Amino acid sequence: MMTTLRVILQELTPAIIDTLRVVFWQNVYATKAIEQTLKLHPDWEDSKRAIFSDTIYDLIRWWRPLWFIIDKEPSENPEDLQKLITIYLFTKKGDLTALQNKKDLDTSQLFQRIQSTKHSRALRESIPDWLDAQGEKELGMRWEQVLVALNKKPDLIIRANSLKTTPKELLMILRKDGIIAEPIDGNPDALFIIEKINVFKLPSFNAGLFEVQDAASQMVSRILDPRSGMRVVDACAGEGSKTLHLAALLKNKGKIIAMDTQEWRLRELRKRAKKAGVDTIETRLITSSKSYKRIKGTADRLLLDVPCSGLGTLRRNPDIRWKLTATDLERLKSVQQDLLEKYCTLLKPQGHMAYSVCSILPSEGEEQIQRFLKNHNEFRRLDEKRYWPDIDRTDGFYIALLQRTS
Repeated sequence: MMTTLRVILQELTPAIIDTLRVVFWQNVYATKAIEQTLKLHPDWEDSKRAIFSDTIYDLIRWWRPLWFIIDKEPSENPEDLQKLITIYLFTKKGDLTALQNKKDLDTSQLFQRIQSTKHSRALRESIPDWLDAQGEKELGMRWEQVLVALNKKPDLIIRANSLKTTPKELLMILRKDGIIAEPIDGNPDALFIIEKINVFKLPSFNAGLFEVQDAASQMVSRILDPRSGMRVVDACAGEGSKTLHLAALLKNKGKIIAMDTQEWRLRELRKRAKKAGVDTIETRLITSSKSYKRIKGTADRLLLDVPCSGLGTLRRNPDIRWKLTATDLERLKSVQQDLLEKYCTLLKPQGHMAYSVCSILPSEGEEQIQRFLKNHNEFRRLDEKRYWPDIDRTDGFYIALLQRTS
């Protein structure tokens, strides 16, 4: 198996090197860079595509210790990146042959440096020093186990689209395609795909029977408990994973106003809504405060899935750790406060608002809500949920449910 992997990676090495250069030296997000490379190679079999994607994510995930082991600063030099792949094959895949075949590597020095990585958490777990300090400051003793969990590969979770099927029916449909899935306790629409496959090629996906969505993310729309006929505002809709779930929970009866500052995201949402059989969504591009002031005091339900660090999604987006800075984090926290202030006015009295972030940091979650409630005695907290990658096997998420009382 290892020989096969080594042979495939040798074939893929030029594409891997090019993609790493795009991610680190052109500052493109990994998902986009991988997608671009895969489009250039339509002839690759699914197994080859999977190995390519997994290897890119793994190299990004373990970027810092891999460069430390070969005693170099990150470089886009093809020879250095080739060495990086060799060290990755040895340290993460246990392939000694790959190491022995490299004559220009001092193996005794390598083993020494591999041992040295164990003495520093930031180096061992492959994160910048500032982020390690921030995590410890906010989570204390919990930080280490959360960080270890964030370096594991994520489960593949899908959400059954209740407008077109039920989880039970979907399980049967998937089984006919040779795919074994399991329901998840406490999460009515979620199914765990046991063996990872490219679900985007399945006829059931193309028919709009499900979406890929993490289990914690699915609980955001559910905590809001939208009822048929209600007016719901999704103020930071993005490409619409939670918006579509809200539409399904509304049973396609009512109205959803999905807002975002980027037209391309709303365009993607409209495309996804059509496939999902949703016709209750009105998309609205935010160009100025007028875009939302017209609907002040009209929402029965309000979803604020605000921009955040995304640190809760490091399992599936490992490059966030290298792209996020301490300055970015402070800026995002200010944005979160600003959005809470601006959009809370859209709720009717007695209406419910869900605030959510895919972050493990209390400063983006619990502390934001505490500050908001201190300044707004017309709101009260009804519920609060925190999802942890080490305990719940989900992305790290914080969700608060608030009610406007007057």
